[in-house]
Amino acid sequence: MSIIPINDRRSISPEDRIWEPFELMNTFFDFPSPSLLLPRHFPSLSSPSTVETQLYWTETPTAHVFKAYLPGTTQDEAIVFVDDEGYLQICAGDNKFMSRFKLPDNALKDQVTAWMEEDAFLVVFVAKDGTFSQTPPEIEDNRNRSTTIRIRTGAGIGFHLWFCRGVKNDQEKSGFKGLIRAIMWFSFLRPRDRFSLVELRHLTDQLRKFQIVNDTNKDFVVEALRSIAEILTYGDQHDPSFFEFFMEKQVMGEFVRILRVSKTVAVSVQLLQTMSIMIQNLKSEQAIYYLFSNEYVNYLITYTFDFQHEELLSYYISFLRAVSGKLNQHTISLLLKTENDVVVSFPLYVEGIKFAFHEENMIRTAVRSLTLNVYHVGDESVNDYVVSPPHTEYFSKLVSFFQKQCIDLSAMVLNTLESPSPDSGGKLFSAVDGIEDTLYYFSDVISAGIPDIGRLVTDHILQNLTLPLLLPSLCSETVNDVSIDPITSLYLLCCILRIVKIKDLANITAATLFCPVKAFIASFLVKPNSSLAPERPRFRNGHPDNGVTEEADQQCPSNAVLREDGNSHVCSESTTKSIFNDSDITFRETLLQYISEGDDVQAQGSLFVLATLLQTKELEESMLDAFGILPQRKQHKKLLLQSLVGEDSDEEQLFSPRNGSMRDGSSELDWCLRKLEEQFGVCCSLRGDAVSPLVHRHQVVDALVSLLCRENISAETLWCGGWLLRQLLPYSQAEFNHKHLKMLNDSYEKCKEALIREIKGSWPDLLITVLLDEWKKCKKVIEAPSPQKDPISVILQLDRFSSNDNIVSDSSFTAGEKLCEVVKVFVLLHQLQIFLLGRPLPEQPPIHPPADISETSRATTSGLDVSVPKPGTEVKLVDAVPCWIAFERGKEREFSFLALSSGVSGWIVLAEKSLLKPDHGIVRIVAPLAGCNPRIDEKQPRWLHLRIRPSTLPFLDPIKRGVYKKLKSKGLVDGKWTVAFRSDEFCHSAYSMVAHEMDLQSSEVERRLKPLFEFDRNQQDQSTITSDAIPSSTSSSSG
Repeated sequence: MSIIPINDRRSISPEDRIWEPFELMNTFFDFPSPSLLLPRHFPSLSSPSTVETQLYWTETPTAHVFKAYLPGTTQDEAIVFVDDEGYLQICAGDNKFMSRFKLPDNALKDQVTAWMEEDAFLVVFVAKDGTFSQTPPEIEDNRNRSTTIRIRTGAGIGFHLWFCRGVKNDQEKSGFKGLIRAIMWFSFLRPRDRFSLVELRHLTDQLRKFQIVNDTNKDFVVEALRSIAEILTYGDQHDPSFFEFFMEKQVMGEFVRILRVSKTVAVSVQLLQTMSIMIQNLKSEQAIYYLFSNEYVNYLITYTFDFQHEELLSYYISFLRAVSGKLNQHTISLLLKTENDVVVSFPLYVEGIKFAFHEENMIRTAVRSLTLNVYHVGDESVNDYVVSPPHTEYFSKLVSFFQKQCIDLSAMVLNTLESPSPDSGGKLFSAVDGIEDTLYYFSDVISAGIPDIGRLVTDHILQNLTLPLLLPSLCSETVNDVSIDPITSLYLLCCILRIVKIKDLANITAATLFCPVKAFIASFLVKPNSSLAPERPRFRNGHPDNGVTEEADQQCPSNAVLREDGNSHVCSESTTKSIFNDSDITFRETLLQYISEGDDVQAQGSLFVLATLLQTKELEESMLDAFGILPQRKQHKKLLLQSLVGEDSDEEQLFSPRNGSMRDGSSELDWCLRKLEEQFGVCCSLRGDAVSPLVHRHQVVDALVSLLCRENISAETLWCGGWLLRQLLPYSQAEFNHKHLKMLNDSYEKCKEALIREIKGSWPDLLITVLLDEWKKCKKVIEAPSPQKDPISVILQLDRFSSNDNIVSDSSFTAGEKLCEVVKVFVLLHQLQIFLLGRPLPEQPPIHPPADISETSRATTSGLDVSVPKPGTEVKLVDAVPCWIAFERGKEREFSFLALSSGVSGWIVLAEKSLLKPDHGIVRIVAPLAGCNPRIDEKQPRWLHLRIRPSTLPFLDPIKRGVYKKLKSKGLVDGKWTVAFRSDEFCHSAYSMVAHEMDLQSSEVERRLKPLFEFDRNQQDQSTITSDAIPSSTSSSSG
């Protein structure tokens, strides 16, 4: 006999429950989508008499006896029956107590007797097979004191239930020794179809009974709300009468009432989730119209929730986003309040943007989705509402939020450069990802087609970010007490132009690059509270206004774009200190200085700015021409069009290199400069003749040629400069002067000499392979319509530039990286040489094919017929030198030492003598010949030291690149062999063998590359190129 207690679980949370074996009896306990019919806990109603209800069970020789303590239960409230599946079910007091128990197989399910005792115990007597008496003595004796009540039947099995006062079966009581735990998984005695109108009606009726919702009955309300959402979603797809009942009974009103009387967060969370599920899944337009009408949704939106609970805020934002997802020209009006056809209230938008700058990224994303759904509806009254005060503050706050993101990124960049850490790359990636998300949001907002929003975004970005922060940062490290670096400014300028597609923003930003630095320094770097801060600073001709009259000002020449000395920025050996902080030069000239004089990151960032300007479709071609970066093909196309429409009477202007296409394009630049002065207080007006596209074009070419001739710049940056140069001059050397050609030729010769030195270096066996691969890549990059990489690479590679690699300077890994850099630069300059001759780039570089292996070579005499000897291969030990080597301490092994070369490949082979063939051996160990750096020990002349490098470059393999970076941070070293020989003569013989085979290997590499090195530059046409190709003023300035 066993006694198992069953305690009330209403006050126990799922997290606090202790697992009990009898919970396995309830197969729906942890159902993933529980409904009211499948509750996770017993529903609890307010009842002061319901306490710690227990059910006792025992088995006697004649019957199974159940006893339940039900205080406060009347005779009309107790119900006992057996269902179709053989479960004994007990319910009392309007769901005050419910229990369900599987009867044993020997129980007679049609012979059940129950009675209520005076001490509030309900006794249920289930007879066992062959032992049941129709009239139990205990019951019969007390029949006069019992009351027959309504009988419930299940599965067609009925029995009478009597309430008998004072009946106490002492024999049965003494047999109670166990207490069983059972889980009531449904709330109703008669099973119902979960997805039925009857069930929906029952749930609605139950909700109406609650006058207050607290911790006692919250579970039932939560389950009811969840089930209603499931039923209505089902009915929307199968039976429209479900939602008709929902409207008829005004269940939305019940939802609002439940929210008002609720004292718990759980009910608020479930109500918001229920509304979100319904709004997202209901496809019927009638259903959406009803939900949005009668101000129920607006009431929920404006309800004062306790958002200290993070879960509640998440569900609230999801609810707002769900509502916004159903907005269209018809439904949006249901959520508005208007007066005289003017929107005066839009709670969805107003409440949503309150969380636009929440610290949680998911919430910010949801709010942005909400606002985009509002903007893309296209309702004119709503458009007027969102761009009217005070709602326009949202856009200024949005730009301020973006400004903070930019400042945080700058701080990360500076920290990475000063003290890099292993997680610097991840932090930078996360920061730039957030910045680009914000910019793409700006772009999505603009794409909604609301003109005033585009104007607001443009004005706020220029006023709060570009003019006061980004541009001055190119020349000053601290702006308005905000530390920001030029690298971040260059990256942000690229991102804004590339992502935010606003014509005015692009053209005004480009126009600011023609202004002198000091105009912005005086306008934005003086603190507002300072006495030096003018109310509205005005600058003329790049100088402060000192009281000069407007008439006199019109006569003053402008030097805002072209410096007075006319100097262009060609990097030369006489260049000393950079003048990036010179406030007299323009931002355009600063970018060119970064290209010709800045470090690798500054040069690459400036190149990306020029490339972004070139790729920005919103930018007027006249602005590109004034900047000096209008591609040659676009120039010819524009002049051809002008010639066809008769705008130019002189037909020779079409192909004249002296012609500037700025004559009618200056109006766009003038308009932008006027807007800068009138709206932002930055005056840098220019004279029309001060802007010479041809002069500016040659300044850009000067800077690019200087970049290509620099030795302290990475190949990646040079490739970017080569792409830009090819875009500007896609045909030939027509716009290069003699100095340009000489600089490029000298740089090419230096790079060729560096590549020849690599033939004698550590990796000659892979040089041709790397050259062929980089040739294809460079050709693809140069001929591509857009740059190979995005500006984000400028930021993400900072940890690479600033990391302290632990690689030894003379290791083969360092030599391998240097080889790749030399090959990349050589390939670029070689392809530019072909480009200068006006020839198309070949698919493959001109190199000789592999030569036949000599019959007298050691590789042939050794009998090797494979490209790479593998362990276990049999070789002839011709010229082999016996040696000893220990790969483990104290365990020396005897080998035969061989050095072999075959074409551009070479190996050091250690073979063991064959027992069957005296003149043959079995290859045991193979190492690359190239880069072994043989050296005889000074103290032990019988020892030969060899450096053993890997057979491949790990960073060239995309699969191994990540592993290589991790190993690189820990420090990579080469292997070392010390081989011992019998005598000094044997050691010198081995040394000579290695040196000889290395020479053969290098000679073969040089032979194959000879056509590439003897490239005929065909300079016979170069003599015709003179300084007449450019104006005399530019020629003199470039010298």
